[in-house]
Amino acid sequence: MTATTATGTDPDAQIARWLDTDLDEWTRTVVRRHFDPVSGSPYWLAQAPRLDFDPRDITRYDQLVAFGSFPLDRLRTEDPADLVPLSVPRPLVGRVWDSGGTTGTPCRAFYTPDMLRHRALWRRWSFVREGFAPGRTWLQATPTGPHLIGNGVHEVSELHAGQVYAVDMDPRWVKRLIRAGRLSEVGDYTTHLLEQIADVLAPGRVHYVNTTPALFQALRQRRPDLVAALDGVRLSGTQISADMYRTFTAALQGGICGLTYGNTFGNAACLDIERDGELISYVPNYPQVTMAVVDKADPSTQVAPGTVGQVRLTVLHEDLFLPNILERDQALRHPTDRWPTDGVANVRPLQIASSSPEGLY
Repeated sequence: MTATTATGTDPDAQIARWLDTDLDEWTRTVVRRHFDPVSGSPYWLAQAPRLDFDPRDITRYDQLVAFGSFPLDRLRTEDPADLVPLSVPRPLVGRVWDSGGTTGTPCRAFYTPDMLRHRALWRRWSFVREGFAPGRTWLQATPTGPHLIGNGVHEVSELHAGQVYAVDMDPRWVKRLIRAGRLSEVGDYTTHLLEQIADVLAPGRVHYVNTTPALFQALRQRRPDLVAALDGVRLSGTQISADMYRTFTAALQGGICGLTYGNTFGNAACLDIERDGELISYVPNYPQVTMAVVDKADPSTQVAPGTVGQVRLTVLHEDLFLPNILERDQALRHPTDRWPTDGVANVRPLQIASSSPEGLY
């Protein structure tokens, strides 16, 4: 069944148009929009004189490496409105979203309605592909508030005809407790979350849960009966291991285990789960999001297919341009003839250290 949004858009037809987009042509459109002398984005127009090339001369996607790695620290201090082209009517009306902010001051980005629509339609595409039925009841147990993942409550209800319960969580507080060695309080907070989740799930009205791998792991360990009663779970975050995937699918007893990888700036949908979870691959929400796997010592150079490197994200929305963001993740470069660009596989933290614990997210 094909749904139609409130604006009359056929989601499947829109996805097909995006997948048919020529990436070089899209790159030219986005770059020239942001560097238009009259209607471009204030941030990029201020950067233009400092560049040793004219961005409006860029004709191909692969030329974006000329910008170098985007300095994410700028998103901690810049007015998010300055990243949005002046062609978007002022004053801007909408939400400013935070990155996780678990390792310091969060980065912030303004999302225009078109950007939220892009994310929502790709999320619905994932639901359909993974087998999540429309018209079901969900529990979303994720960060909300300033975190974009919390917008999933609206995405499920508006585009997949769902009724949604919600339980909030604060990943910043959890990581602060871990760094301070206050592990008993971490346990107390986890119990607090699980009690709220169990309260919603116990009556048996919820079909699907959307949460993080770490929190779902805790739920499986403490309340396997509630997990077994679910029709499925969708796990949103930055990593899941083969062992976790096998454990989760066994605990669900035939229920769906859907996966997504991403953050505030760009998401990727699960493409394949092969060899019982030994290979888990993702493809970006094209063409506004692309991902590359690059040499850790030379981020301008992609590694060979099937090789591990650092994830590099490029955001190519008409209303937000962020080239070459170096993520704190590593992955396999995963070429596929089923997508216009490379995917990534077996995502892991770039480095695991006590100063940067994973917490519940």
